[in-house]
Amino acid sequence: MIERKIAEKLKDIAQKFPVITITGPRQSGKTTLCRQVFADYRYVTLENPDTRSYAENDPRGFLEEYNEKVIIDEAQNVPALFSYIQGIVDESKQVGQYILSGSQNFLLLEKISQSLAGRTYIFHLLPFAQSELLAPYEQDMLQSIYNGGYPAIYDRQIAPLDYFPSYIQTYIERDVRSILQIKNLNSFSTFLKVCAGRTGQLFNASDIGNEIGIDHKTVQSWLSILEASFILFRLNPWHVNFNKRIVKTPKLYFYDTGLACYLLGIRKAEELNVHFAKGSLFENYVITEYIKNRGNKGDNAPPYFWRDNTGNEIDLLVDLGDRIKLMEIKAGKTIKDDFFKSLTFFEKIQTGYHLSKYIVYGGDSYRRQYNTQVLPWNRLDDF
Repeated sequence: MIERKIAEKLKDIAQKFPVITITGPRQSGKTTLCRQVFADYRYVTLENPDTRSYAENDPRGFLEEYNEKVIIDEAQNVPALFSYIQGIVDESKQVGQYILSGSQNFLLLEKISQSLAGRTYIFHLLPFAQSELLAPYEQDMLQSIYNGGYPAIYDRQIAPLDYFPSYIQTYIERDVRSILQIKNLNSFSTFLKVCAGRTGQLFNASDIGNEIGIDHKTVQSWLSILEASFILFRLNPWHVNFNKRIVKTPKLYFYDTGLACYLLGIRKAEELNVHFAKGSLFENYVITEYIKNRGNKGDNAPPYFWRDNTGNEIDLLVDLGDRIKLMEIKAGKTIKDDFFKSLTFFEKIQTGYHLSKYIVYGGDSYRRQYNTQVLPWNRLDDF
């Protein structure tokens, strides 16, 4: 079994909060993680119809039976439980009493914010990070992007071409249908593919809607569900304005590049070498690795990008108060002087910040150049 980096933080927080909530995309390994880290806990899933009916019809009886040291999986299926759990943990004063997990973030977190605010610590478990796969699975850069990080691809050795069609039909489309009652799944399937084609680009709901034949409100609605399901996300521009000409539109990325590759029709890793989206997918890969590495430490603070209307851009910006970490992301294996251009420009126009500058590229060597740390693609945990 591949060790998850988030496990140590989970154990630590379970000694401090009465309720731990673990959310993330379907099939990211939440159940396996919970049962591994909290092996002495009882386990119950509300995906089971009989158990769900029991919890819905007799929540007090259900929680008297499952009253301490219990993992409740797919907890969003019976949100009424959360109010009862609030009363139980307030009275007992125990830490680590309940572990709640669920995939439908839009339902789970809405109800938790109403009932368990201040009583639960929320973790986001995403598919495997590169640092978790390095030891058991040696992959080159193209394979890492193409395969993505969903556990089944590694644990059960399922080829991406076999895994992702079922994943889309079984999980993504089911979730969307259950929430939005979409009748024409062909349009939604096209929407997914169009989003994949715009990976790393500025998000424009009207443009996407015009391409598919739906209105911009429908685009926003569908996108919100995919964001809440941890399928894709919008990377927001940094809010500080140095020169009044910054871009204020978010960019679109997928949480898993393997899924994006499948939606783009890429059928083997080698095709990435000549594919139009190679640079965008590499950028996507690096940004999601950063998000995974931070999330595994319990830090879900969002990163940003920065761009002005003349084309100067920083691919990844981390705001740490008076300090900023900047990253430029380049898929090429040869370090060129123009890799440093945007970092140099940003350094000249900013005031009052201490900058740490990085370049992540497709090669394998470390280097420090122009007061910038150059990192190879497979050492992203050093950022």
